[in-house]
Amino acid sequence: MKFNEKLIKMRKEIGLSQEELGNKLNVARQTVSKWELGETTPEMDKLIKMSEVFNITLDELIKDEKVNEKTNNTNSQQLAGMVIKILKGLGIFLIILFVIILFLIIGGLISFNKIKVDSGTNVTVVEIQENNEIQFEE
Repeated sequence: MKFNEKLIKMRKEIGLSQEELGNKLNVARQTVSKWELGETTPEMDKLIKMSEVFNITLDELIKDEKVNEKTNNTNSQQLAGMVIKILKGLGIFLIILFVIILFLIIGGLISFNKIKVDSGTNVTVVEIQENNEIQFEE
């Protein structure tokens, strides 16, 4: 909602005429009319006074947002956002941990001669039986 539309809506909500709002802001009725038509915009001191009259912040008054609709996150929305970020981080951590463990397992098998890789593409799996016999498989 644009400023001029917001001004009309808020003025009517609190039951003020253009003349009455002009008196509160120390401006003529015609000035309020020009603001509401979007022909001119009020100066900063008038905006501050308007925010006091309408009991809203300058952001709510000036920004192109709907009146009386909060765009700020509630505490529960902020908490939900934080939980989602934590879960994403935990998921990434677990994936990285899984990859590291996988590399360690493969590295351990290679270093303990359970898997032998020769200079070619051949991989030999070596199993040592309980009676210390070596079994070769291709």
